[in-house]
Amino acid sequence: METARRVKGLTSAVFSEIDNLKHKLQEKGMDVIDLSIGSPDLPPAPHIVKALVEAMSEPGAFSYALTEGLPEFKQTVADWYRMRFGVSLDPEREVLSLMGSQDGLAHINLAFVNPGDVVLVPDPGYPIYRTGVKLAEGEVYPLPLLEENDFLPDFEAIPDEVAKKAKMMILNYPNNPVAATADLDFFEQAVEFARANEIILCHDVAYSELAYDGYRPPSILQVKGAKDICVEFHSLSKTYNMAGCRLGFVCGCAKVLDGLRVVKSNIDYGVFKAVQKAGIAALRGPQDYVRATANLYQRRRDILVDGLREAGWMMEKPRASMFVWAPVPTGFGSSRQFVWELAERTGVLVVPGDAFGERGEGYVRIGLVADEERLEEAVKRIHQNFGF
Repeated sequence: METARRVKGLTSAVFSEIDNLKHKLQEKGMDVIDLSIGSPDLPPAPHIVKALVEAMSEPGAFSYALTEGLPEFKQTVADWYRMRFGVSLDPEREVLSLMGSQDGLAHINLAFVNPGDVVLVPDPGYPIYRTGVKLAEGEVYPLPLLEENDFLPDFEAIPDEVAKKAKMMILNYPNNPVAATADLDFFEQAVEFARANEIILCHDVAYSELAYDGYRPPSILQVKGAKDICVEFHSLSKTYNMAGCRLGFVCGCAKVLDGLRVVKSNIDYGVFKAVQKAGIAALRGPQDYVRATANLYQRRRDILVDGLREAGWMMEKPRASMFVWAPVPTGFGSSRQFVWELAERTGVLVVPGDAFGERGEGYVRIGLVADEERLEEAVKRIHQNFGF
């Protein structure tokens, strides 16, 4: 039975290989410290869990939810955007609930990308950006994120014929995997470029609340006129430690949301009502838990980066996200070769940069997804086993 062409180009080989390596090391009796995944290791705040449990006992809790999202959830999102970014949204037309932001990032391609259409995708970038385009049988045009350019795409380097042909562009700041950030000046350039070339601009801002050292990431919707061509994807997974709940939302251009709304109305029945009510409690409730979570990740970042720098492995401290993007030390070959050697010698698992695109070669992504004691142990093992 032959699979469709659109599926043949998809692979999770690197992540499967890392998982197999993990089991192989554990079978040998090695204590593995897994910093490869991007899933929060913390629970949601108690008031969020309480809201979820109570909502499950309400009459009709287990009936189909609207694809649109509960009106009160969408209103809460609009209120949160006004409070957090100073952006006004029409909850009816400019907000749509999602089963996690990945749901929207994948399916928006089905709404707007025809076979052969070009989509501008960051390289390196989160895998769903490419996967969504390929499932719609579109063509990926990579936007190189280079260290010398602060991991921001250079719009002037995009050939005119590509820009004119492009249907959509995806950006992501704070970024996964490179942990870079962008300011409003950059977003203004992005909006201007997209408007000039009639491109739908999608911004993934899932890590906006995991920011450090007093930094506050902006929303692209803060740019004047951005809502004419932009949509922004957000998630409660990282900010509120609700990854398994699968709850997110997309905001912005009503015409773009109309297209995504049609796709989703034909393939799902919306997010479980109780989960949406837990999301309302998260967004409306006290935000001190969010700040505490960000402070915890900041301490983890400092332990890891300061410790590895002391060991001779030099890397930048990110201002946001739950990752560190580190160059492969000199003399260790490719990203994959280094990752495998690191695992075999220390039991510490990270992800080779080429898992996120061609431009990721020469780097590894390290997740801040273990407690401080385990990160200290990871640093200790690396220091003892490597001389950088």
